[in-house]
Amino acid sequence: MSLNSTPSAERIQIGFFGKRNSGKSSLINAITNQELSIVSEIKGTTTDPVYKAMELLPLGPVSIIDTPGIDDEGTLGCLRIEKTKQVLNKVDIAILVIDAQYEISSFDKDLINTFKEKNIKYIIAYNKSDIIEEKKQLSENEIYVSAKNKTNIKELKDLIATIYEEDPNKTYLVKDLIEPSDIVILVTPIDSAAPKGRLILPQQQVIRDLLEAGAISVVVQETELKKAIESCSKKPKLVITDSQAFKKVNQDTPKDIMLTSFSILFARYKGILDYAIKGIKAIETLNDNDTLLISEGCTHHRQCDDIGSVKLPRWIQEYTKKKLNFEFSSGTGFPDDLSKYKMIIHCGSCMLKDREVIYRYKKANKQNIPITNYGITIAYINNILKRSIEIFPDLHKII
Repeated sequence: MSLNSTPSAERIQIGFFGKRNSGKSSLINAITNQELSIVSEIKGTTTDPVYKAMELLPLGPVSIIDTPGIDDEGTLGCLRIEKTKQVLNKVDIAILVIDAQYEISSFDKDLINTFKEKNIKYIIAYNKSDIIEEKKQLSENEIYVSAKNKTNIKELKDLIATIYEEDPNKTYLVKDLIEPSDIVILVTPIDSAAPKGRLILPQQQVIRDLLEAGAISVVVQETELKKAIESCSKKPKLVITDSQAFKKVNQDTPKDIMLTSFSILFARYKGILDYAIKGIKAIETLNDNDTLLISEGCTHHRQCDDIGSVKLPRWIQEYTKKKLNFEFSSGTGFPDDLSKYKMIIHCGSCMLKDREVIYRYKKANKQNIPITNYGITIAYINNILKRSIEIFPDLHKII
């Protein structure tokens, strides 16, 4: 993905599901007009989900996902099916591809039930319609297509655009919290973990949000914060910091200037801030030998002083004065069984779709495992959580 492209978490996720050899890959190639997926008569050709970022008119930026067959067999087949089920936790729209030569199968019916349970908008595409003579009457979310002859491909795209609905409750990152011409200072440490030559995604997205709001963004390292505040022509409305610098930034930010972190803003943006605030209380109940899960939504090369695997475990043990065990997950590898963990601390989830983030938090709550995020945790152990969420007055009652 280029630096100017829409982040994957902001793209509409469209997943193609169905049995092996139903023509999922062929249909995706027809829709994208590219040889994105390998096509073969051999069952099980797609062994892992395949992602393609593209512009799909009239929707705009989307991510197309080709998945392994839901009817795969054997030990490896079961692993492939698990990968397909993971995709179900993130998609906005599901396309169920059925070979039009055959009746709808039990596998297909199970998928439809899953779409409904997860509240996923879905379309049933009867592929290979060019080789059948009789066609049945279809409902409004069903369509006959032929990947081979490109029949009804445009109509399928139009149908996808028709059923997609924006979340009416979706909030902004920050622009609803400030007024035009407000000064907002962004504290972005440059250390060994910072990507060379660029800002990390949360910082980029917050800056974009502030630009759209007509605010004045001032970007500094934590060592320059005091000077930046002093040099402003008027008092800044808000300071937003990388969570790792929370302690110093809190000390250097006057009490009459609001303070929060990128991670906390993303928790609100993803719709899980209340869960995360409630979850942090579990840190007071930890005992020796308890196991915590630290989970990241992306995969990256870990540095020698990595925030998730090094700094957070150290800070938590210093705060609790307990000998704790830590386990780690990244990317799509979020465990199904969470019972072994006393607490889960998740990253800011900038790389995950809202749907997947909420799914993870709800899974933890269903299993009665407290879950919070990096920013909330670091603010709490530095005794600045109340200050860091004062910009959201309705949330004070949760603490």
